[in-house]
Amino acid sequence: MRPILLKGHERSLTHCLFNKEGDLLFTCSKDNKPTLWYSESGERVGTYEGHNGTVWGCDVTYDSKYLLTASADMTCKMWDVKTGVELWHLATPGPCRWVQWNEGCDRFVVVVDPFRSEPAKIMVFNVPSEGPSGIGTEPALQFSLNVEAEGVAPLGTGLRVPRVMWTALNSTLLCGCEDGSLRVVDPNTGVQQQCHKHHTAQIQDIQYNKDKTMFVTASKDHSAKAIDAVNYEVLTTFQTDRPVNSAVFDPNKMHVITGGGQDAMSVTTTAGQSGKFEARFFHMIFGDLWGLVKGHFGPINTLAMHPDGISFCSGGEDGYVRLSVFDDVYHNRRDDVDDTELRQLEKDVKDAGLDASVEVGSVSGSGKVAGGEEKKQEA
Repeated sequence: MRPILLKGHERSLTHCLFNKEGDLLFTCSKDNKPTLWYSESGERVGTYEGHNGTVWGCDVTYDSKYLLTASADMTCKMWDVKTGVELWHLATPGPCRWVQWNEGCDRFVVVVDPFRSEPAKIMVFNVPSEGPSGIGTEPALQFSLNVEAEGVAPLGTGLRVPRVMWTALNSTLLCGCEDGSLRVVDPNTGVQQQCHKHHTAQIQDIQYNKDKTMFVTASKDHSAKAIDAVNYEVLTTFQTDRPVNSAVFDPNKMHVITGGGQDAMSVTTTAGQSGKFEARFFHMIFGDLWGLVKGHFGPINTLAMHPDGISFCSGGEDGYVRLSVFDDVYHNRRDDVDDTELRQLEKDVKDAGLDASVEVGSVSGSGKVAGGEEKKQEA
């Protein structure tokens, strides 16, 4: 694996993101300067100047034209990706925690942390046909999760909502909360529809697979979980012995990558191995840990996977961005579940009462093992 070390931030990383094509990489940190990189070479393109506090999150449109950023300076901004010009500004009633475009990029959601006696707020904005100039500062919908709904208990007033994701076809909003709950909300009314408590501590990250049939959550309860995106049942649990800050699917392999480590407040001179600062590779089906990628000298705060699965990006508390490019050894690696056809052939051999030690060479049109001398022929 070939790592590219990107040093462009002065403080710890908070979020990293590839655009849809995978040629651009966006990174955010506590140094208030969102940064744009070329993902192939690691060359820094530039920074977006204007925030005065930690930038917690960002999201870019599918055509890589507009960038949204959420900052602790109580602002949300929209930028022209190409020129770096600020196109839209929103003053929020508290530290802005998260932003995300919907599918189609005609709406976006802004998440605000609790502030003073006010609960966490979620705002939904519509983007008119004339573009960012017509958005305004009044959201189309604003709601909080501390309101009791039918069959759903309210979220505590002082609890944060670190992640809010648009589900498939923009049908609902999926909210990952500080109490470990996943809440499904109607994006047109703000009414909570479901609440699932799969974690016992704060949910740090939520990321979907490429077709949005499942998603993976990362939590401070030392686990990440692959969850069905339709019925919200836990499919696989990836257990560690340290808080998990981020997790992501590999689009080409049945792998899940997790990152985390001991709490940043406890990190002093801890070595990379003893602090559990490596990225961990798990089997998506079996949940087995099979690989580690070391390098960071502090907890991994964020992970992002290239849309084509050729590399992944990790941002750490040490202020470095590591862009790890997969080599042929990884791409050619075969998993047990990759060999489903071979498993079917072995089953057919056993069912037919043939010698399983004989090499299987061909399969008939009906899927049964060909007998006699045909076994020696090339498939």
